[in-house]
Amino acid sequence: MNYQQTLDFLYSKLPMFTRVGASAFKKDLTNTLVLCEAIGNPQRKFKSLHIAGTNGKGSTSHMLASILQAQGYKTGLYTSPHLKDFRERIRINGKMMGKADVKNFVQHNKKLIEEVEPSFFEVTVAMAFEYFAKHEVDIAVIEVGLGGRLDSTNIITPEISVITNISLDHTNMLGNTLTEIAGEKAGIIKKGIPVVIGESQLESEPVFIRKAKDENAPIHFADQTLQTENIEIKNNKLSLNILNQNKIKYKNLQCDLTGLYQPKNILAVVKTIEVLNENTNFNIDDEALYDGLKNVKKFTQLQGRWQTLRKNPLVICDTGHNEAGITEVIKNIDNTPYQKLHIVFGMVKDKDITKVLSLMPCNATYYFCKPDIERGLDSVELKQQAYTFNLIGNGYNSVIEAKNAAISAAKENDLVFIGGSTFVVAEAI
Repeated sequence: MNYQQTLDFLYSKLPMFTRVGASAFKKDLTNTLVLCEAIGNPQRKFKSLHIAGTNGKGSTSHMLASILQAQGYKTGLYTSPHLKDFRERIRINGKMMGKADVKNFVQHNKKLIEEVEPSFFEVTVAMAFEYFAKHEVDIAVIEVGLGGRLDSTNIITPEISVITNISLDHTNMLGNTLTEIAGEKAGIIKKGIPVVIGESQLESEPVFIRKAKDENAPIHFADQTLQTENIEIKNNKLSLNILNQNKIKYKNLQCDLTGLYQPKNILAVVKTIEVLNENTNFNIDDEALYDGLKNVKKFTQLQGRWQTLRKNPLVICDTGHNEAGITEVIKNIDNTPYQKLHIVFGMVKDKDITKVLSLMPCNATYYFCKPDIERGLDSVELKQQAYTFNLIGNGYNSVIEAKNAAISAAKENDLVFIGGSTFVVAEAI
């Protein structure tokens, strides 16, 4: 098999969540354990950080990897889903896994894969872990795919577990309440391993405290000891101060991820670095912290987080796709000057879209579209449901057609926003 045939094998033969949804979610770790046992348990051969959370886990993972790289550590990064290239999921020092490495892994393990019949995600986890072990990374940042307790990544024993926040998403698999979802995320808390919680929340805090106590794991709530102030956007960077007990600890930190939701993630990142310094042999100095946060996109190649695609008219995309994510997106839109607002919007059909639609601004012209995956919600149906919330616009056959129509209609001082689903952003980029 060549590289393209290898990808075709992975995409067509294995259940893939991004394509078919809940049916691809395996509710135990057996397949991942069997796969990794067969290839020599690579997950035991490198140190790691484990990142979960409903929103912000991707940005947080990339920030942490960027800081570790800035300190000079050989840093693996495993994230999902990818936007354009499968190999985005598996990186070392920002560089994607080679095509030959992907092909060789699948060729060497094709018989095993056919015997075990794992999901697409289970195979990519095993592939990532073997790649990091083979290349002897100093540390790998591992982002949870979905939930935590039963996620395929949850066979590692990390230096620190990190949970960014909890909100309602994937309720058909993780539970219908914040308390239930927190219970699933808390499943990454391990015996004696420190855990950092990004945001204190009334429903989830007791769940995390109880689980940490059961596991004798030191627990740190980032927002209970650290605060942000003087948040502003200048020179295409997010700038802020971080205080500890109301005293400035990090002055004029800058981050090239400029979404107004990022300060919450930055608190989790800074607290994680502090706990890493205090509890392990890793040593990250302030220079690496500043440099890493300032160059996340450069060091890790992250895309899709309040990303400017062009100017005149201003076109911005963001992967926020659930109630909490869209709430933050709206804050960013409200904070952006524009004459008229155009929104290219698509969603997947296994989400509760009514809550998201109820948050969307009525003062925009909409360009409804269906992302090019099986789970994509038909643009006509989306347009009809949106109409009940006074969101008015036309339906389009593809994301690109909708994007082009919005850009053509927009004047120089207008804003075109593209979002609603990670898969819409992937096609737009």
